[in-house]
Amino acid sequence: MRQEPRINRSLTLHLQGDWGMQNLHRVCGWISQELTDRSASGTRVAIWNGRGFTDNVRAVGEERVDLALATPAAFVTAALDGRGPYRGQSFPDLRAIAAIPQRDRLVVAVRRSVGVTSFEELRQAKPALRVATSLNDGVNHVGLAAHEVLDRSGADIAGWGGRFLEDERPFDSFEHVLAGRADAVIHEAIMLPHWQEFGRDMHFLPIEREVLAGLERDLGWPDAMVPAGYFPGAPELRTLDFSDFLVLARADLAEDVAHALAWILGETRQLLEQQYAHIPSERSPVTYPLDPHAMGRTPIPLHPGAARYYESL
Repeated sequence: MRQEPRINRSLTLHLQGDWGMQNLHRVCGWISQELTDRSASGTRVAIWNGRGFTDNVRAVGEERVDLALATPAAFVTAALDGRGPYRGQSFPDLRAIAAIPQRDRLVVAVRRSVGVTSFEELRQAKPALRVATSLNDGVNHVGLAAHEVLDRSGADIAGWGGRFLEDERPFDSFEHVLAGRADAVIHEAIMLPHWQEFGRDMHFLPIEREVLAGLERDLGWPDAMVPAGYFPGAPELRTLDFSDFLVLARADLAEDVAHALAWILGETRQLLEQQYAHIPSERSPVTYPLDPHAMGRTPIPLHPGAARYYESL
């Protein structure tokens, strides 16, 4: 283990996680415990509830919190120069502390009874679909991405007589599918067991290459593969990458604090890993074992204090 950092002054830090009981809040708790242990008496760390999307990015950029987590990591790149949901407001001073690995994808699935296996067939059939997804409110990355994919693919859900069933959390969207209220679902969290429950009843639609290329060119959103058989009976699938939790700060965060944070995430990683060890890694909400080298490969620039830790590996 590399030399343990000590901060010989008391700190007051504000972190922002998720709704309160999910993975981002768990990472915030890990950070707050380990940083407090290595800082002077009187250190206080507050964890604010958030949603984990553009709200958390803005909370850091607007100096309302010191640190936040956002997912997927690559979606944060648009905030640097004000693209997409950040149009008219940019945050060039955002810096990364680490990327917590979470192998995830955004996928489009339509019930087999609809009879379409591609976006081309969907455009020809123009079915009136009830689509379960997240809110398209400018904050939730799932709803934002779902509508971007559909719009760029020429899928006019409302124009074809369909409608969206929009919720904040994936569990509610999956319940619409399981209860038969939805004919299609566009979502992430592909490791959750709900996909195994209804996946055999679905055709998974690959996102067309020109759509994926446009999303990466315009917004910095990369594509990725889902291996064959990940969903019951499904072939290999090219779709939108939705991976990793990005730990965010601003460039003005003290260098020694940023270094300590990166050290904690890299050198005490077993504290997080052990909370997921009962789940196979490929089905886990955190893809373990955590690799500090990979954690230092972030889609936005590293804070210099964090970079100093990764350079020591």
